[in-house]
Amino acid sequence: MTNSSPSAPISPQFAVVTDGGIDAFPDLDNKVPVAPFAVNFGPESFKTFELTQAELYQRLRGGGPHPTSSQPSPQDWLSAIGEAQGTSGLNEVLAITISSGLSGSRNAAEQARSLSPAQIVIHDSGTLTGAQAFQVHAAVQSARRGESVQEALGWLHRVHEQTEMFFTLETLEYLQRGGRIGRVQAALGGLLDLKPIVTVDKASGAYTNAARARSYGKALGALADQITRRYGEGTPLRVGFMSGSHPEDAETVRQHLAARHTLLWTNTVPVNVVLNIHTGPRCLGVVAAPGPWPWEAVGGA
Repeated sequence: MTNSSPSAPISPQFAVVTDGGIDAFPDLDNKVPVAPFAVNFGPESFKTFELTQAELYQRLRGGGPHPTSSQPSPQDWLSAIGEAQGTSGLNEVLAITISSGLSGSRNAAEQARSLSPAQIVIHDSGTLTGAQAFQVHAAVQSARRGESVQEALGWLHRVHEQTEMFFTLETLEYLQRGGRIGRVQAALGGLLDLKPIVTVDKASGAYTNAARARSYGKALGALADQITRRYGEGTPLRVGFMSGSHPEDAETVRQHLAARHTLLWTNTVPVNVVLNIHTGPRCLGVVAAPGPWPWEAVGGA
């Protein structure tokens, strides 16, 4: 009987970091260093990991100053990059940012790159929250397979092309408070009880309205409709949910989708507090992509 030596372990060529635009799924490879956003209540400021969703809702109910958000600083990025290097022992770092159409986080990452001796490659995810988490998962998987950063970027672009993210919210009040829409538009939406279905435009990386519904209950159904329309009924899907104050909303949409698709993977996480201050407590986001991960589909896992 011939003895065969075990294959040599694969050595990653790069480490991965991201920013606080992500909503990390615990069963995906999302455990990477994060350059956090901040949530500000007047003079008080909290990094995103310092404030829970429940604490945010308590403060929103308390009637104090309406919170604002701020992007990671260059120092936040340097800290995340340093953590990634210290953990991995690698000099090359792939930094995945929230869409530059939604935040200046990428600019801060570029400033950090100019101050760091590390070899830093910056990738604009063109999206946020669970869709950003899908790209982080792809990057970590690529690193674990020993691929180069350039090979990883190819997977990230492919994941971005295949992935859609939609969200809806119960009230436009918080968008109006935060200056994201005008008072008249918010009042009109409230009067007609219109609930927007929002996505991120792949060309601009900015929010765009995909549809409207006449009630929040109908908006949950419309989220599922958007996904089925995008991929076609019967297409197997991976689906993640980012829930606000009513986690049962995710189950409602999951049931809609399960009636039309085979769900290969699902998970639900709380929406991050930075997005939540603009959507208000009751909201739901859905991120979806077809079939297995691209590298699994081509036998590259």
